[in-house]
Amino acid sequence: MNKTKLAILFGGKSDEYSVSLHSAAAIIKNVPEDLFDVTLIGITKDGKWLHYEGTADKVNDDTWHQEKLSPVLLSMDNNFKGLIKLDEEKGTFEKIAIDCIFPVLHGRNGEDGTIQGLCQMTGIPFVGCGMTASAVSMDKEFTHVICEMAGIMTAPFMRAVNSNKLNVKKLYEEALEKLELPMFIKPANNGSSLGISKVRNYDEFEKGIMEAFEYDDKVIIEKMIQGFEIGCAVVGNEELIIGEVDEIDTKNDFFDYVEKYSQHNSKIHCPARISDELKKEAKQIAEGTYRALGCKGLSRVDMFVTPENKIYLNEINTIPGLTDLSRYPSMLKKIGIEYKDLIVKLVELAMEK
Repeated sequence: MNKTKLAILFGGKSDEYSVSLHSAAAIIKNVPEDLFDVTLIGITKDGKWLHYEGTADKVNDDTWHQEKLSPVLLSMDNNFKGLIKLDEEKGTFEKIAIDCIFPVLHGRNGEDGTIQGLCQMTGIPFVGCGMTASAVSMDKEFTHVICEMAGIMTAPFMRAVNSNKLNVKKLYEEALEKLELPMFIKPANNGSSLGISKVRNYDEFEKGIMEAFEYDDKVIIEKMIQGFEIGCAVVGNEELIIGEVDEIDTKNDFFDYVEKYSQHNSKIHCPARISDELKKEAKQIAEGTYRALGCKGLSRVDMFVTPENKIYLNEINTIPGLTDLSRYPSMLKKIGIEYKDLIVKLVELAMEK
């Protein structure tokens, strides 16, 4: 049996660089060696693509790039699907054939359609959503618009773009009239809750706008949905597998970046502590969101449950955290899909696209 030649991409030019390393390390440790011939490609914070042949532990602790590594390029030649490894000292190169690419890249320049477009140009199958689905799912404004058109409830919102003409005081007055306090300010294109703030007055609003603009030139301002957050894992292309619904129990204002990776004041309940009827509805919303945005392969859909048991879409993550303790694999483990089997399934889905 021939092994599938799998390239795993990790790191990347993103605020979520370190998250990518932890996800990739878990995949490297769990990928079935009898089924895959793995090539590791690390992308540094400044965008260098390097061929890495070391251990997963050095990926996890971000020491993978400290040794001398050869740069690599993706081939755009239809006659050769794979990587070009360069020997800069000798001025020579080596071709590495690749059957499938697994981009374990979170956030901007990894989850927003950029790397997906590059992979599509090579003609090499890749794990996860295509370029368009990745781009619209990453952009919170586009997600709102498309999902509302599909009949999926989302929080009332408005957008703002960073420019010299932006009047923050006027923007606050408009938001106050349309959305009321408290409200959330979010970078339109970012993940792991980076740049998000809850605001209760003008001073917090002004500070939140400035902080969000550090991550993106476009922000969305959302009315706060009273309640708690749940999530649901989705796997598949045409035929979908819906994982168990989980619940975030946090004492903080929201499940921020620190809490996502420390959980000092938070706990994840899987399954969620909601009725079977609500779980069924959440799974239907997760599937509807996935299909409305044109997703393939995998995504995690996050939602809010109000005290009146109404469910609102929060956001979708097309490359969710993939450590063996992350929410996404945990939700699938609850329905009998082990981590190693998930890796195999995701590659199979990529190859059938």
